Amino acid sequence: MITVYLVRHGQTFFNYFHKIQGRCDSPLTPLGIAQAEATRDYLKEKHVHFDYAFSSSSERASDTLEIITEHKMPFKRDKGLKEYAFGRYEAHDESLNPKPPYGDFFKQFGGETQDEVSERMDKTIRRLLNDIPDDKNVLIVSHGGALMNFLRKALNSLHPLGKLHYHNCGIVVLNYDGQNFTLKSVASPADDVPDSYNDNL
Repeated sequence: MITVYLVRHGQTFFNYFHKIQGRCDSPLTPLGIAQAEATRDYLKEKHVHFDYAFSSSSERASDTLEIITEHKMPFKRDKGLKEYAFGRYEAHDESLNPKPPYGDFFKQFGGETQDEVSERMDKTIRRLLNDIPDDKNVLIVSHGGALMNFLRKALNSLHPLGKLHYHNCGIVVLNYDGQNFTLKSVASPADDVPDSYNDNL
């Protein structure tokens, strides 16, 4: 059994200014950095040691991973872990988003369908885990939309986290037996970080 820690990246400038952020990228805000540090501290308190680590190739994800691992652990970036592609909607105001589920909406604008995101994430994560021995802990840092669509497929549920929201630096822990994923726990240690970190933005 492999234990997989799925972490959403910390808050970014696009998150703060309510911009649609998929394949385009923006750096972590001061709050986003503090969120990653809170997640790091939480995992240290739980005595979690990672044997392998992977991140989306987006800067916001790899920066979050490096903070969590204190820049002490080698890791691999993988484009298959990138966020949902929103096509021409990228970098525009979030108010333009349709109500979820998005379905095929963004495909006509050069983006991805929800099914394509789910399939891409599922294929990528299974590939990354394929050669990892049992009883290892794996850290994967990716994005809210991409991770939620993966969880819907992996756990065969429209609401895999129930009423919980996948907040910035939220942690979803799964067990993986080489074929099936099961939900182990959900935590949001960064939720207690005060917004005052962004007072100077």
